[in-house]
Amino acid sequence: MARYHHSDRGKNAPISNEITGYAVSTFSYLHSLDQKPEYREAALRAARYLTDRAWDVSSHTFPFEPGSPHAYFFDIGIIARGLLATGEEEFRARARDAALSLAFDFLGDGVFHPILSLPDKQPLAYEPRWSRSPGCYQLKSALAWHDLGDDRAMKLFDSMRAYALATHDSFLPGETDQEKVMDRLHAYCYFLEALLAAPDASALETGIGRVAALLREIGPGFERSDVCAQLLRVRLIAHHLHIVPLDERAACEEADRAASYQAESGGFWFGQKRGQMLPFLNPVSTAFCLQALALWHQHQSGTWRFELHELI
Repeated sequence: MARYHHSDRGKNAPISNEITGYAVSTFSYLHSLDQKPEYREAALRAARYLTDRAWDVSSHTFPFEPGSPHAYFFDIGIIARGLLATGEEEFRARARDAALSLAFDFLGDGVFHPILSLPDKQPLAYEPRWSRSPGCYQLKSALAWHDLGDDRAMKLFDSMRAYALATHDSFLPGETDQEKVMDRLHAYCYFLEALLAAPDASALETGIGRVAALLREIGPGFERSDVCAQLLRVRLIAHHLHIVPLDERAACEEADRAASYQAESGGFWFGQKRGQMLPFLNPVSTAFCLQALALWHQHQSGTWRFELHELI
């Protein structure tokens, strides 16, 4: 799966192993909704690409992109969760290999490094940009340990959860540039999503409020569709898990905002600046918006059915 599509140029960005991992989770989720065989077939094709071609045998991990000299902690967890989402035993061994890479290759002094060089697996110097520093957002990737379900993996997830809870307060706004704060909202929502697996009601309620306030403050100048969808998903799931009561008015507004980004092709635009759509059709934005709107429909129609391992 390409990282995104340049609609103004009619060209795809390079193939991304992480985005292909998201695609496996997305097609698996879509298959669970209506059992269409083409969704299942697409999930299995993408999963086999990851296990047979994307995996770097010499480094024993997933590179950022095919042939890339870097590996990302976050990406590898997303890939492992995608492989597990298929429910197929043929992919479980590789998902476990990926989870072991997270545990051993990225371990630092009290943190997990976000990026390593390959093949020597040395951590890159941290930078102010959120994706190039350790942070609470890594808890979403650590869900791979949670989804594996064995005791040792769960202990790793618990340690990452403790780190995320201890540090998340300083993550927002984290920047003075409002556009960069919007990007951080996307990352902070990863933390909130993962926290649903081992809830802290206070952190979830506070976090939902902080994201909602900043989204509405910054949104007129720059808004990301995935933030609207991520916030809506967290609201709905937290409500149905009886953790945080749902603000129906805010959820309705976020559902309308997410739906407004759908293109005629069916995909979803990445975002808008000052009312103008940005020329990127984004697979992850599409996946998050599709799932958020499906959950919103289930909530409104009284047909809610969702398991946390289905979270894309």
